[in-house]
Amino acid sequence: MKKLMKKNLSTAAIALLLLCAADMPGRSEMQYAGIAPNPAASVKTIIDKRPELHADGIKFGAYDPHGDFGAQSNVSTEALFLPWEDVDLETLRVADAYAQARGRNLLITVEPWSWDVDWRLTSAELRRKVLRGDYDVNMRAIAQMISQLKSPVIVRWGQEMEDKSGRFSWSGWNPRDYIAAYKRMMDIVRQEAPGTQIMWSPKGEPGLQDYYPGDDYVDLVGLSVFGLERYDELAYDKHRTFSEALKQGYDLVAGYGKPIWVAELGYQGGDAYVRPWIETATLKQSAFPNLQEVVYFNDRDVHAWPYNLGRPDWRVIDSVSN
Repeated sequence: MKKLMKKNLSTAAIALLLLCAADMPGRSEMQYAGIAPNPAASVKTIIDKRPELHADGIKFGAYDPHGDFGAQSNVSTEALFLPWEDVDLETLRVADAYAQARGRNLLITVEPWSWDVDWRLTSAELRRKVLRGDYDVNMRAIAQMISQLKSPVIVRWGQEMEDKSGRFSWSGWNPRDYIAAYKRMMDIVRQEAPGTQIMWSPKGEPGLQDYYPGDDYVDLVGLSVFGLERYDELAYDKHRTFSEALKQGYDLVAGYGKPIWVAELGYQGGDAYVRPWIETATLKQSAFPNLQEVVYFNDRDVHAWPYNLGRPDWRVIDSVSN
C-alpha cells in the first residue's frame, strides 16, 4: 500500500493553496448562443480590482495566498482551505498567529478529500467511508488543533453540496446522506472545539434546501458568488451585477433567518464589467438585510468553467504584472 506523504501548507500569505485541477474539455464558443464578444467593452485598465470597502458597509474577508491583503487593516476574516488528508496541521498555528496579529477571524473550509487527484476516492466510496466513521479521526485531529488556536474560528465543511457539475466528490450526494455526514463532522467540531462557529455553505443553486441540516447545525450560511464576463454573455445573454448574481442563492436561504456570508467571491472581465462589482460587493443593500460579510477568493480558479472558458483568474492584482 502506498504511503501518504504530508504536504506543508502554503506560507505565502499564511493561507492554504488549492491544487489546480486540469481544465475540463469543452466545445468551441461558436457552438453556443449568447452575446458576441465586444473587445471595446472588455478593455482592462484597472490594475487593482479589490472591492471598495464602505464605512457602514458589509464586513470583508479574503482567501489570500499571495498576500495582497496582508497589510490591509479593514479585513475581518482570513480564509483558508484545508484537505483532511495529506496535510501538516501544525501549520495552522502559523495561520493563527498571522490572523491574530491582524485582528482577523479564521474561516477554515475543510474539504473532505485529498488534493492529490491520484488519491481521491470515488463519490460513492467517499460517502460510504464518511458515514461508516472511517474519517472521524481526520476531522477529530483538525478539531483538536482548532481548539488550540487563539483566533475566533468558523468551520465550513463540504461546501457547494448541491452542485451537480462533478466538481467535488461530496456534491450531489443523496441529501439524507450528506446531512448525516455534515452533522457527524460538525458534532466532532463541537465536541473537540466548543465555541467554534459552523457554516453550512451551499453554492446557491435550486435544490439547496434539500440539504439544509436544521437550525441547530447552522450558525452561518455561506454562498458562492462569482462573476465572469464571458460566461455571463454565453449563459445569460447579458452582464450580471453582483446583486443579480447573489439574488438567487440569497433568496433561497433567507428564510432560515441565519446570518449570510458570501464565503467565496470573485469577478473577472473588462473595466465596464468589474467596476460595478468593485463598488457594490460590500455595499449594504436593502434587498440583502441578512448579508454580513463577503470573502474574496484571491487566486486563480482550480477548475475549468463551462463553454471552454478555462480557469478564471480572480486575483485582484493581475498576476501577469507581478
